[in-house]
Amino acid sequence: MMTGLPPRSAVGRALVLVVAACALALGAACKEKDPKLPAAGSVDADKYLYDHGTASLERKKWLEAREYFKKLIDTYPQSQYRTDAKLGVGDSYIGEHHADSMVLGINEYKEFLQYFPLNPRADYAQYKICLAESHQMLSPQRDQTETREALRDCDNFLQTYPDSKYRSDVETIRRTARDRLSESEFEIGESYYRLRWYVGAIARFQGVIKDDPGFSRIDAVYFYLGESFYKSLKEQEAAPNYAKILESYPKSEYAARAKQRLATIKIKQ
Repeated sequence: MMTGLPPRSAVGRALVLVVAACALALGAACKEKDPKLPAAGSVDADKYLYDHGTASLERKKWLEAREYFKKLIDTYPQSQYRTDAKLGVGDSYIGEHHADSMVLGINEYKEFLQYFPLNPRADYAQYKICLAESHQMLSPQRDQTETREALRDCDNFLQTYPDSKYRSDVETIRRTARDRLSESEFEIGESYYRLRWYVGAIARFQGVIKDDPGFSRIDAVYFYLGESFYKSLKEQEAAPNYAKILESYPKSEYAARAKQRLATIKIKQ
């Protein structure tokens, strides 16, 4: 996966998690009371906690669900429900759908994969990481670090769990992330084009075509690549890009202009 950016430090990640946890705890404490817990040593207490945590998740009582699951994890380390409870904690964070809670949810799923890599629900944890990261992606005009991380984790999922029932969902997430990154690169190239720095524009457009031929706006990329060559007085290099639009994307909004450019180039020959 392309990045070109320095990795985040472990200290930085830890600080983000601590700050996020504190913020969520303070905010949630004002909204919900602690759930009623079973007496210590109760028969099937772990099942009680898991069932009530699951029911709270279904009611979108995120803090309440998290308290049930965390109590189970801390009190019954040998419980058969412990691994599912760990995922439940992650789900409770993701359900809150805040930037801070997404970070904490991703951390829960990554810990799950670290400690239970062969668990039957490992694919679910990786899927939820991809989903949470997709919600953190910024617009094409902003930094694309989160987009690249989402792509990386989607690729990891598809390689590791090719037969998972979540494969189709992850492929959709990956396409969205790839489109976001390609759109960012295309907009940079378009800016160079408008500034008449055609060398820079050509490099960006060619990069999108090479790295993401399935980009949803690939017809626009071919057109502006053709225009960049054309206005650089490299008409022979421009022509194949216009022709590509007519051959592969005949209904494109750029088709008429591409046809005109090809006719002009033919007349000049």
